[in-house]
Amino acid sequence: MPTASRQDTACIILARGGSKGVPGKNLRPVGGVSLIGRSVRAARAATRVAAVYVSTDDAAIAAEARLHGARIIDRPADLSGDTATSEAGWLHAVPLVRADLPALDKLVFLQCTSPFTRGDDIDGCLAEMEARGADCALSVTEDHSFLWGLDDAGLGVGINHNEREQRKRRQDLPPQYCESGAIYCVALEPFLKTGQRFCGTVALYPVDHPPIEIDTLQDFALCSQIAQAGGQSELAPARLKQIKAIVMDFDGVHTDDLVLTDQNGVESVRTSRRDGMGISLLRQSGRYRMMILSKEKNPVVLRRAEKLQLEVYHSVDDKVAALEAWLQEQGLTWADLLFVGNDINDRGAMERADLSACPSDAHPEILGIADWILPLPGGKGALRAMADVLRSAEATTP
Repeated sequence: MPTASRQDTACIILARGGSKGVPGKNLRPVGGVSLIGRSVRAARAATRVAAVYVSTDDAAIAAEARLHGARIIDRPADLSGDTATSEAGWLHAVPLVRADLPALDKLVFLQCTSPFTRGDDIDGCLAEMEARGADCALSVTEDHSFLWGLDDAGLGVGINHNEREQRKRRQDLPPQYCESGAIYCVALEPFLKTGQRFCGTVALYPVDHPPIEIDTLQDFALCSQIAQAGGQSELAPARLKQIKAIVMDFDGVHTDDLVLTDQNGVESVRTSRRDGMGISLLRQSGRYRMMILSKEKNPVVLRRAEKLQLEVYHSVDDKVAALEAWLQEQGLTWADLLFVGNDINDRGAMERADLSACPSDAHPEILGIADWILPLPGGKGALRAMADVLRSAEATTP
């Protein structure tokens, strides 16, 4: 995760354990990562945010948030019920955050129910608030709906259009926006003075992520499909476009980490054709140097690498040393590298690489340090999801 260059901004995420509509909602996964984990990771990916705090009354949520890099604030019971306001929870957290960050003068409030927030969305919302000289800002989506209300007789009447005139095209309606429900930013002093998130002049920051707030199991199902369909990541496209090399572990990344052994001791593994297609598309783009780096000495690693037309180093115990030599040979540095691992023997390489990724079923210790958790398990489409996001980033304008 990038290191925040400023120490005047913190993110506070409220995540109580007593959700009534969907029990355990904040711990339920979308694309392999819990809602609380996704929010923490988005905040940590923002370059303007110095620290991320999760205020919760639930020990399991606290443990999950801490895994992804949040600091924990114990939320008292009287601020954790159904009638407690979000503002009350945020105000309770402020003195504790100030103790860590004496220069604090801006806050970001994220909602766990918006699972597709990215770090650059947060940075953009803060930048818009500053550029407008506003007291607060929020993320919005452009809305081109024809809005209707009821007159005194209970009959329909146009709100943002005149139903008695020739129908306008949607794009000709006056600009209007809908709260995305994802990001709220405030200048600290006006927020403390009013106790409200809309604490003065308001800046609007349009975002382009899917405009969904999760309230039902059907919402979870829809968001999971979106996350697994490809093209979605909490990482900014600009950061992904800096990648020049991709190095992948084999077991648990190209495979599902299971081994079938017959009566003669011959081992076989399962790999994904979707992953193979993704790797092929990346290779054809000509943008990346790619390699498989495996601790195992097994002919299956060589055969799979041969089929994918990838360079392979296997039977490697010191992955950091091997990568150091390989990068030098390629005329590259650690800053150019995306490393994909899944278990604790990949930790050193993941910490050295500029960008690290792992499948959604990686070891918890690896989930906690990875910059990017891919939305599918190893050997079951994780690498295809990675390829789709990278190709989507390639297509974006600078």
